[in-house]
Amino acid sequence: MKFVAPEQAPEQAEVIKNTPFWPDVNLSEFRSVMRTDGTVTQPRLKQVVLTAISEVNAELYDFRNRQQMLGWRTLAEVPAEMLDGKSERIRHYHNAVFCWARAVLNERYQDYDATASGVKRGEELAEASGDLWR
Repeated sequence: MKFVAPEQAPEQAEVIKNTPFWPDVNLSEFRSVMRTDGTVTQPRLKQVVLTAISEVNAELYDFRNRQQMLGWRTLAEVPAEMLDGKSERIRHYHNAVFCWARAVLNERYQDYDATASGVKRGEELAEASGDLWR
């Protein structure tokens, strides 16, 4: 059996600056939370996460407008329960962006390994992608 170690993820932290209302997104946090190694290059990850941010922001457009009409300038200002020192709304936002991005990565990278184990892994990723899209 041949073992191939996954590539190391980049050490440097990169933060994607979001629109003024929504929180910024840290790519290192994404890699850690969503277990994404260096197989996904930093430029590819950034492109996918930028698209995920755009899609999630569009889905939440009406919510953002309502909150801004109420006087809240950022999501962090919107009243919410705090979980481990962070607004649950911010946690939900990051979860939405992370799951959207990971689902896209799963779909795009499932054909990376054409061995029997790679095909099985691809099937598992396809199933996981369906869960992430929900």
